[in-house]
Amino acid sequence: MGEGGVAHLVKFESWGEFIAMGGHGPYVFAAYGLVILGLVGMVLIARANMNAARETIRQRALIDEVSS
Repeated sequence: MGEGGVAHLVKFESWGEFIAMGGHGPYVFAAYGLVILGLVGMVLIARANMNAARETIRQRALIDEVSS
């Protein structure tokens, strides 16, 4: 425990030290960036697939409506 019974959770003395992360900062933040990029890509692909599926359903409904 730190002063006054409160645990000192901050491991870095400054923001620059946090960004550098003891020399590992570029790798850490590159990994986070790639994960975020992958997640955003998956959301965009899922939305595109959903829109394509809706368009296919709409076209089939129109074809069924015209042929009935």
